[in-house]
Amino acid sequence: MLKYFFILLVLFTGCTPKESTMEFSQRIVFFGDSITELGLKPNGYVSIVRDSLKSFGSNAEIIGAGISGNKVTDLQQRLEKDVLAKKPSIVVVYIGINDVWHFQFVDRGLTGTSKEEFKTILTGIVATIQSTGATVILCTPSVVGEKKDGTNDLDPMLDEYSEISRTVARERNTVLLDLRKEFLTYLTAHNPSNAEKNILTYDGVHLNDAGNKFVAGLMIGALDGLGIFFPNK
Repeated sequence: MLKYFFILLVLFTGCTPKESTMEFSQRIVFFGDSITELGLKPNGYVSIVRDSLKSFGSNAEIIGAGISGNKVTDLQQRLEKDVLAKKPSIVVVYIGINDVWHFQFVDRGLTGTSKEEFKTILTGIVATIQSTGATVILCTPSVVGEKKDGTNDLDPMLDEYSEISRTVARERNTVLLDLRKEFLTYLTAHNPSNAEKNILTYDGVHLNDAGNKFVAGLMIGALDGLGIFFPNK
């Protein structure tokens, strides 16, 4: 808990704990869709994680590999080029929103991903990354709409796909970052008017500044659990 306090201090105030020095290198790839792509902007969650690591004296290399509109099938196709070729030590896989959301846009020529295909492909992605010796942090999809009472149109389906991600994490014995659960807990406490957006997102899906800080904090917690901030010596 003390370690995590210092990490949050950096996240929200920019302070640098004097006792923190890093003598090892990591390469961390953030692999996902538009949420991850936007995470590389100055106030994005990937940038916040990168800056927090630097504040702790880390020379870890942060690589963003998010592309707007991506589904798990797209991640499968670009896994070699955008992830494995980088020889990462850690890969954060944050996918599933479009696999669900795109079912609403058939009239635009888009389609979602069946639950069976989602599980099969996600399992393959995680297994392939693990086969290289890299550690996977697997995230559940967060929200499509921020109403806290379960009345967002895609809440039932999003819950199902989140459960698939949890199952994959359990079966592959990898780190799970349950963003779905964390978002729902936060919204229950901080969305008294049951608003559809503008709590952690600006459109019900993509993160606003508060959302980026929230996700960054959770990512930092997961990385801290792997000893990235305070390695055992």
